[in-house]
Amino acid sequence: MKPLSPIDQVFLWLEKRQQPMHVGGLQLFSFPEDAPDDYVAQLADQLREQCTVTPPFDRRLNNRFGQPFWVEDEHLDLEHHFRFEALPTPGRIRELLAFVSAEHSHLMDRERPMWEFHLIEGLKDRQFAVYIKIHHSLVDGVSAMRLFQRMLSQDPEQRNMPPIWSLPLRSGNKNDDNGPSMWRNVAHLLGESGKQLGTVPAVSKALLSTVNRARKDPAYDSIFHAPQCVLNGKITGSRRFAAQSYCLKRIKAVCKAYETTVNDVVMAMCATALRTYLMNQDALPEKPLVAMVPVSLRKDDSSGGNQVGIILASLGTHLNDAAERLRYIHEDVKASKERYANMSSEEILNYTALLLAPAGFNLLTGLAPKWQTFNVVISNVPGPKEPSYWNGARLEGMYPVSIAMDRIALNMTLTSYCDQVEFGLIGCRRTLPSLQRMLDYLEEGLAELESAAGI
Repeated sequence: MKPLSPIDQVFLWLEKRQQPMHVGGLQLFSFPEDAPDDYVAQLADQLREQCTVTPPFDRRLNNRFGQPFWVEDEHLDLEHHFRFEALPTPGRIRELLAFVSAEHSHLMDRERPMWEFHLIEGLKDRQFAVYIKIHHSLVDGVSAMRLFQRMLSQDPEQRNMPPIWSLPLRSGNKNDDNGPSMWRNVAHLLGESGKQLGTVPAVSKALLSTVNRARKDPAYDSIFHAPQCVLNGKITGSRRFAAQSYCLKRIKAVCKAYETTVNDVVMAMCATALRTYLMNQDALPEKPLVAMVPVSLRKDDSSGGNQVGIILASLGTHLNDAAERLRYIHEDVKASKERYANMSSEEILNYTALLLAPAGFNLLTGLAPKWQTFNVVISNVPGPKEPSYWNGARLEGMYPVSIAMDRIALNMTLTSYCDQVEFGLIGCRRTLPSLQRMLDYLEEGLAELESAAGI
């Protein structure tokens, strides 16, 4: 029995019909060279035999004295979680993305472990796909990526590899269920309380600095000035998912030309895409959009729970010139990183909590719609650097599928794989019509930077 952390509990509190709080991933594979035409059906039969379910996939929610806990599900039904499905003809990427859009709109049953694994056949060109979704209270983006990478191998000849729900436990992992749970929980709470109290001076100093700078500089990104935007309206439960790969070498060439980071260039691409999309709807705010950018604070090899801090970054969408916009973003992100440089992980977490308190209050209650802390979420989760395989099938692409929320109708998440940057955009289908056009606008943003740098 393991209690949920306060951060993990927030993802349960925020969930409602129009706001599912699960994350996911879409992976595209090519058949092994010697595979028969019914390869995916044979793979499905093999996976059904993988009845051993390991943490965190064997855990379901339970409540005791008002406190949610993770407990082992002794009656886990694998058929509910593993699903073998086929795309309608002609089996294009369009049909695949439509499938993920529909599935990602559905809430998961809290009486069961909150995850699903979809094996999808029917794609053209001897390809198949895997779509995995798991509740955000169970994992964050980094831990989900680590679990998925453990399912893969760099050896194309390796076979009999387990699916993500049946990965062997790593040696040295402690059993959370050992010992008298009440005293263990009391010790945990006392230890955490000491850490939190110790962060008060540094957090107060950083927050005061943020407030003072916001008063002096109205262009400074803070809790006070994110503009009102169509991205921040109420949403429905219906989702639109769009995904595409972009060449990492092109992005690195732009980095070298402007002496910035890959993340800076990616955010500039997102800024251009948002600017163009909103301009085409005659809905671009005069003030620059503000992005919430999660930053991983995970220093260990763990794969459960959430350990993230937040940067609020101004995207410079008020600027016409793409190169000027990139430099603006670079300086803004640099200032945020410098603010965190001398803070511990606990101090960063508490500073983040205070900084986002208005947004959290608004998301939970909806009582302060003018408190717009940020307009969009842009998240970057590192992926495998080498070509990867699963039971001989080569991984061709992996696309993150994140969360859209009331008043935060768009989430732009990306990951890296080999020489590619993989974008996954998720948004409310009604609030953001023709969301897939942003994929073209991302390409245009990169091309503008290349052109300005003479690449």
